[in-house]
Amino acid sequence: MSVPAFADISKSANDLLNKDFYHLSAGTIEVKSNTPNNVAFKVTGKSSHEKVTSGAIEGKYTDKSLGKSTTTPNKPTKSHTRKRRIHPLSFSLGPVKVPGTKAWSIQFMFFSQHDSRILMLYRRAGLTLTQTWNTANALESKIELADSLAKGLKAETIFSFLPANQNKGAKLNLTFKQSAFHGRAFFDLLKGPTANVDAVVGHEGFLAGASAGYDVQKAAVTGYSAAVGYLAPQYSAAVTATDNLSVFAASYYHKVNSQVEAGAKATWNSKSGNTVGLEVASKYRLDPVSFAKAKINDRGVAAVSYNVLLRPGVTLGLGASFDTQKLDQATHKVGASFTFES
Repeated sequence: MSVPAFADISKSANDLLNKDFYHLSAGTIEVKSNTPNNVAFKVTGKSSHEKVTSGAIEGKYTDKSLGKSTTTPNKPTKSHTRKRRIHPLSFSLGPVKVPGTKAWSIQFMFFSQHDSRILMLYRRAGLTLTQTWNTANALESKIELADSLAKGLKAETIFSFLPANQNKGAKLNLTFKQSAFHGRAFFDLLKGPTANVDAVVGHEGFLAGASAGYDVQKAAVTGYSAAVGYLAPQYSAAVTATDNLSVFAASYYHKVNSQVEAGAKATWNSKSGNTVGLEVASKYRLDPVSFAKAKINDRGVAAVSYNVLLRPGVTLGLGASFDTQKLDQATHKVGASFTFES
């Protein structure tokens, strides 16, 4: 099995304990759409129990012809599409060649003030562009390039902008993955700048990893963590020490059979006393299109959920949580989720 990222060493147990429980929001709707030319759109909306509504729209383009450049370095690509009438004020810059083993071109065109659009045309295999806009009026653009600079290397840049207060953000993330190694580096270029790096090595299912953060402006380490684990096809176990090795967690996941999954997690914060938090969960697949989940923690808070595929592309999720020690109080939560996909 492949070596996971540092944050995913206990992913199986964490997903079982946290994923597909729908009581956290009163209502959630998600619409996904894919086009034949590798463009995907996603619209999400949530209504919290505090009557706060939020939403986001995302557009993503992926060049799926990875490893096969769509243009040659020396010959320009001929276009047979109908020519667009350009206004007198328009101009074009391009193509711009970026040197490398596989040359690629980017062409920028700005059409006149009557057609105020900036069009970026690129021809490069393995490139993904994602644009996101949410109801907080936050804009985010992400550019990903995978397996093109080097096999197993993924680079992504994230640019964000909040018009309300003119806040800007720029991040650079690098991921390098091999059969027995998984390393990541996250750089916040405008805040600090700061860097967070983590790495995991694995051998025959055994995993060991560590992470650290560094603030360049303060010239100080901002945090560090460590983890060990074992990963097998039917079960996994992990022990993590986070928050400067002060919060310890042990998790276990077991896929009993094709229908039943079980998992548990124990957490101890050495700064807050000797109390150990415990949470257990289970998942049961009722049939090929539906499943049910249940969990309970040491404080007596229980949650249940039900997920069913109503028809191809339409999924319904129902969930509820109950405080078993305060059944006579209004502490319970109920939520629903609809997902439409085409």
